[in-house]
Amino acid sequence: MRHSLGLRRVFVIPLALAACLAATGTGSAAPPGTEKTRIDFAQRYRALQHGGIVRAANSAITCRRAVDRTAESCARTRGGLPGTNDDFDMFYVDVDDDPNTYNSSTGEVRLPPHSRVSYARLYWGGNLRVGEQKPPKDNGRVLIAEPGGAYKPVIADTPVGHRVTDGADVFQASADVTRLVRSAGGGAYTVAQVNVAKGHSKAGAWGGWTLVVAYENAAEPLRALAVYDGFDAAGGRGHRHAVRLRGVPGGTSGTVGVVAYDGDRGRRGDTVAASSGRTRPVPLTDAANPAGDALNSTISEPGTPARRTPAYPNTLGYDSDVFPLAAGHKRRGDLTVHLASQDPAWVGVVFAAVGAKR
Repeated sequence: MRHSLGLRRVFVIPLALAACLAATGTGSAAPPGTEKTRIDFAQRYRALQHGGIVRAANSAITCRRAVDRTAESCARTRGGLPGTNDDFDMFYVDVDDDPNTYNSSTGEVRLPPHSRVSYARLYWGGNLRVGEQKPPKDNGRVLIAEPGGAYKPVIADTPVGHRVTDGADVFQASADVTRLVRSAGGGAYTVAQVNVAKGHSKAGAWGGWTLVVAYENAAEPLRALAVYDGFDAAGGRGHRHAVRLRGVPGGTSGTVGVVAYDGDRGRRGDTVAASSGRTRPVPLTDAANPAGDALNSTISEPGTPARRTPAYPNTLGYDSDVFPLAAGHKRRGDLTVHLASQDPAWVGVVFAAVGAKR
């Protein structure tokens, strides 16, 4: 596929010019250089409507060859076997045929027929320090191509989460892309130029993107929809994280989504759980995310997975998971999502779509 419109020149435009992007529906800019080492989770979007939330996602980097002699081969690991990014020399994923992009991948937004997009937000992030050190000045910009379209620049419209710790240089950025997705609809979206580093290090290389899309559809049940985002540690040194989704009722069935960084497949101790009010958190698990290894380098969802290219089962450090949420016996307050990991990990997005009654 080709998505070319002078990409090199477009990609390096200054943040000061980002205001002009609002007219194209690809977001407006945060003040140049705005970064925070930690961003409290806050509501980005909430609605009570007939409809739901879908998402497209993919990784921006994968393995090239094993460095640890005891590790499985690259092909077998990214094909689904346990393995971690620090066992490998890592290199960019690049699925387009454009010489002006050094990484690119695609993911499908799968909207039900007759849906109208209410809100769409693109999230991207990764590790800047591996065998190479990428400059943080490019954290807040990527390229996106809608189905059948050419690349368009996207500039972060809120502060970028960025922290150097534990041998890694970690970031997440995001931007409102509602107008673009509402106009283009469902299908395969391509995201390129995520600012991730290649090579090998003890911290490992990882990175990817997720496009979260809320939609209205009169044929679907009434649901409470919410998207929360921030930037914080969710693992290592006893770190735990909880996100309360205010106005989203607990005790009802639906789905919960999480975007996290540097979760390792095969290393136990990662959990994603849900609670309502003061009830005990219940682990969220499924066939792709077993109990005790929920942050396991997967892009997963209930039912048939949405299409993406490449579709590696093991992303080697990028999680964008949608978990089924079972109904409880009572509604005892707002839904809260809990994350914990034994190893260093980072959480950037939590979203939910659950049944509601007026």
